[in-house]
Amino acid sequence: MAYVVFNLLAAAALIGIDQAIKLWATNVLQPVGAMPLIPHVVELRFVLNPGMAFSLLSGKQLFLIIATSIALIFVAYGLFFRSRGRYLQQAALLLILAGGIGNLIDRVLNGEVVDYINLLFMQFAVFNFADICVCVGVGLWVLVIFLEELHAEDGQSPKEQ
Repeated sequence: MAYVVFNLLAAAALIGIDQAIKLWATNVLQPVGAMPLIPHVVELRFVLNPGMAFSLLSGKQLFLIIATSIALIFVAYGLFFRSRGRYLQQAALLLILAGGIGNLIDRVLNGEVVDYINLLFMQFAVFNFADICVCVGVGLWVLVIFLEELHAEDGQSPKEQ
């Protein structure tokens, strides 16, 4: 039970951070449009994204909501029923779940996602904290899969990690 409570609280904390930053961006950043964070490197720029990454599937809100919800059900299943005692996998799935829910909340309530981090040193999409959670989570998940394969080749079971 403590495992479930911990994961629920951790996800709620990450979602809360995401929503608080988006609320700040809407109230403070939207009126000014943009402000430097690290000059010539990163700025905070208010952008409403009607699609997913790089505005792909713009205008397909119902599809994005349904697809994201289905994916998050599978991630939640993996987190709550498959990752007990596997801390790296747990962290990966927790980050993906929280980031996905954070952006899903925006999509359901507003029809678009609030983005605010703009990298000035390269051509890249404007993104947010939830996006960072999802990307770091996916990176960790790829690492987990790689380590499981590596240990399987060594003759160890994944539980022995």
